[in-house]
Amino acid sequence: MKKPEDYFNNGEVYVWKETFAVAKSKKPLPDAVVTIQDKNEITVIIDQEKLEAHKDDLVEIDKDWKIITFDMLLPLDMVGWIAKVSDILADEKISILILSAYSTDHVLVKTSDLEKAVNKLQSMGCRISER
Repeated sequence: MKKPEDYFNNGEVYVWKETFAVAKSKKPLPDAVVTIQDKNEITVIIDQEKLEAHKDDLVEIDKDWKIITFDMLLPLDMVGWIAKVSDILADEKISILILSAYSTDHVLVKTSDLEKAVNKLQSMGCRISER
């Protein structure tokens, strides 16, 4: 079984071109790229350019996030992947939000930390592009 570090070497990673807001919402929003609805709240991640259209539905907003996608098939039984990513970025004092899909993981970093995050991931062997 591969270790998390094995996926960094030549791993495909891309940064989304858009800049996003993470917001607490009164309802799911059709323009959101991510909606998380639990027992207590609805959280949306939405392109900042679309915020104005939903201003009446948003309760709290935190702006200026970039999404970094690890474009690699990661096995669901892999242990330590998120811990490794978190540790790598924590070494640079980068705060992150993590999103995990079925086989792909995403990390949100503040726009002001993007360059440091990209440099750190490149130093681990990741190939970074923008999409």
